[in-house]
Amino acid sequence: MGKTIAISQSNYIPWKGYFDLIGSVDEFVIFDEVQYTSRDWRNRNRIIVAGKPRWLTVPVVKRRLNTPINEINVADPLWAGRHWRRLKQAYGGAPYFTEYAGHLAEAYERAAQLERLTDINEFFFTEICRFLQLSPRFSRSGDVPRSATSATGRLVEICQARGATTYVSGPSGRNYIQQQAFADAGIDIRYADYSGYPEYPQDADVFEHGVSILDTLFHCGKAARGQLKSSQPGNVFLQAAQ
Repeated sequence: MGKTIAISQSNYIPWKGYFDLIGSVDEFVIFDEVQYTSRDWRNRNRIIVAGKPRWLTVPVVKRRLNTPINEINVADPLWAGRHWRRLKQAYGGAPYFTEYAGHLAEAYERAAQLERLTDINEFFFTEICRFLQLSPRFSRSGDVPRSATSATGRLVEICQARGATTYVSGPSGRNYIQQQAFADAGIDIRYADYSGYPEYPQDADVFEHGVSILDTLFHCGKAARGQLKSSQPGNVFLQAAQ
């Protein structure tokens, strides 16, 4: 049996597609050595508030332009309490909110003690994976010493260090990955397919797939796992490289 891994920058309480990526691999490598990008998914995500998607943002300390994600600190320790109160206001009436409320309230209390954004994101990955009954191994790209000079070379280097036989990329990877480098290393490539997700009862004016997985959990409960394509027979979430 081979080993499948994905390597991706961390997001704050990301959407179901991100957890599909996690659920499709044996090991998920958090790629937090790269430059932090503001106004991106690293420190924020969207929830449905009064029928419309709204941002939920972790305030971070402004740093120099090239600061890597793993050096980004939280600017205000009170952010966690504010986020939890907003989630209660937005989803308190959702069918399965009470099923997760106790665990999430405790999770936000614990997250408030963390100073680094990358630690907060990984913490919520592990908490939500338990709700979804996913059990991948998490690691950090920084665990692998760097010698590669190119972006693709770095991905191959991490895959080799972690003993991977298959690398799973998001669909945008088709635009920049040098597939021959993986072929030369004997590593297969698969691409995630984020199309064709089913809709579920959502309190939105227009159904929105691109919101935090918490929206899915609060509206679907244990059936949220079935919203992930990686949970379906035949591994329909993954596509072969062309």
